[in-house]
Amino acid sequence: MLSEQTIFIILLVIISADFILERVLQFLNTRSSKKAIPKELEGIYNEEKYAKSQAYGRETARFSMLTSTFSFVLLVAAIGFGWFGMLDKWLREFSPFAPLTTLMFFGVLFVISDILGTPFSLYQTFVIEQKYGFNKMTQKTFWLDKLKSYLLTIIVGGILLSALIYLVMLMGSGFWIYFWVIITVVILFVNVFYTSILLPLFNKLTPMQDGELKDSIQTYSDKVGFPLKNIFVMDGSKRSSKGNAFFSGLGKKKKVVLFDTLIENHTTEELTAVFAHEVGHYKKKHIILGTVISIATMGIMLFLLSRMIYNSEVSWAMGGDVSALHLNILAFGILYTPLSRIIGLVGNVISRKNEYEADEYAVTTYGGQALIDALKKLSSDHLSNLTPHPAYVFVHYSHPPLLQRVKAMMKTMG
Repeated sequence: MLSEQTIFIILLVIISADFILERVLQFLNTRSSKKAIPKELEGIYNEEKYAKSQAYGRETARFSMLTSTFSFVLLVAAIGFGWFGMLDKWLREFSPFAPLTTLMFFGVLFVISDILGTPFSLYQTFVIEQKYGFNKMTQKTFWLDKLKSYLLTIIVGGILLSALIYLVMLMGSGFWIYFWVIITVVILFVNVFYTSILLPLFNKLTPMQDGELKDSIQTYSDKVGFPLKNIFVMDGSKRSSKGNAFFSGLGKKKKVVLFDTLIENHTTEELTAVFAHEVGHYKKKHIILGTVISIATMGIMLFLLSRMIYNSEVSWAMGGDVSALHLNILAFGILYTPLSRIIGLVGNVISRKNEYEADEYAVTTYGGQALIDALKKLSSDHLSNLTPHPAYVFVHYSHPPLLQRVKAMMKTMG
């Protein structure tokens, strides 16, 4: 068993290594963004807009450096000076029993984190995104979103955390199996009802109106045997000018959602091609695969948590003077980072493979040029980096870079 001091050092090493890795990746990606636009992507930007995309990339990179450095220094200080242990000790003076202390501990951390993070969110939304023409959110919408997020966190997070505490007390180290079942139910519930219950709390979904676009999509759906019953338009324009589309749900609850901003900026052919891409995800069973991977990942994490949840040395390394469930959970979140990174890398590799497959499906069943045009237009509208660094892509991108997607589609098209 590792000593308190060894665990303390490991925690600081993991935090520091993760911070350094991110900064190196960000540096490489920023430098790579200065490369000339590849021949296959010429015409996406004119000289003025390309300069604007470069400026946007630099500004977001600097802001990311600021926020991540702030978080890094704060976390290192909290562990180094034993602030988490001090918070635990202070809360025990008010809490009549340990389970309530755990709920209060994470509640206080959530509030502190949100208070510290809100100024950064405000600056990013109302200064950076506003400056480059992306932000459409009002102050009212911003604060209403925050209030709704608070309520969801308190209700859902409180219930899940209470269930975890109860199972740990009742089942000991075997809690993870039962909590895994609960989490699996939650994951399936979110997958099935996300667009029916959760998303409408923040955005309005309306059935696509009859017209040229719906007729085109209906014709394509009939051709490939896709049961088109649930296609919706989301009011993404209430928050951002950036467009998107996604497939959500399982079984009869599956839905295809197109942002209104996407519809405004693209032709019928481009939108049908985007829809064909989303159908490709459905036909290739990518949603089911993603759900299975999420459930399996959660099982691994909970099993590993069960191996150290009673380790007193972990609590002491976090500054506690007694063994505390919440201190061990918090420390586990840090100690799990390397494995989380590896799982994330594997997940991104699978996700990028899925995107290539969905692109290929759209090309073979509808046509490639319309999808290429749609993706180019999206990249232009989002001021995207057209030459990201391969290392940054490998670690962070769930979608292949535009150049690789275009080349793959052109190869499929012959």
